[in-house]
Amino acid sequence: MPRAPVGPTPLQRQLASGGTGTHPAALDAFRLARRRFLAAERLDMSALAEELGVNRVTLYRWVGSRDQLLVEVIWSLARRTLDRIDRRVDEVGAERLVRIITEFLDAVITNGGMQRWLAEEGEAAMRLLTRRDPNFQPRLIEAIHELLAQEAAHGALDLPVDPHEVAYVIVRVIESYTYLDLVTGERPDARRAEPILRLLLR
Repeated sequence: MPRAPVGPTPLQRQLASGGTGTHPAALDAFRLARRRFLAAERLDMSALAEELGVNRVTLYRWVGSRDQLLVEVIWSLARRTLDRIDRRVDEVGAERLVRIITEFLDAVITNGGMQRWLAEEGEAAMRLLTRRDPNFQPRLIEAIHELLAQEAAHGALDLPVDPHEVAYVIVRVIESYTYLDLVTGERPDARRAEPILRLLLR
């Protein structure tokens, strides 16, 4: 396997710039990978390279590694899902956060691509999504922190502890219920997280 480049990949730079720059092919790889993930297909780098009409070395140069590509795909879906739910929910304060996070968790648990990935590559998936260095978990913590800060700014939420710590704990709750089957053998169910979230945010 080609070695991942040091520093941001062309794909990461392209995503950070909002889709502008000199590497549209990196975005082509990203979009194809996201379509494959949403279709609950395994992300095979050789197949991606072949469909894109490039060799594997070029593909790895664009995206860094299969793991880095997976993280970018999953984060883009997570961000889009959070934003969609945020726009739809009418409640305010703690109840708004409980609704958004519970619906987000349900969307993650019921996503066909996520189900396949966890079933086939569960330990690797947990490693990528719960460690700091792949940069999925820090972005999710920051997104939840932003939601907490918005409600606090509107006077609808008054937390007695650091909101960033609360965001971290909420993300750990999301992770715990997402990987319930892998950890305890029980079927994941977003509704089980709802009373825990209310307890945290009351």
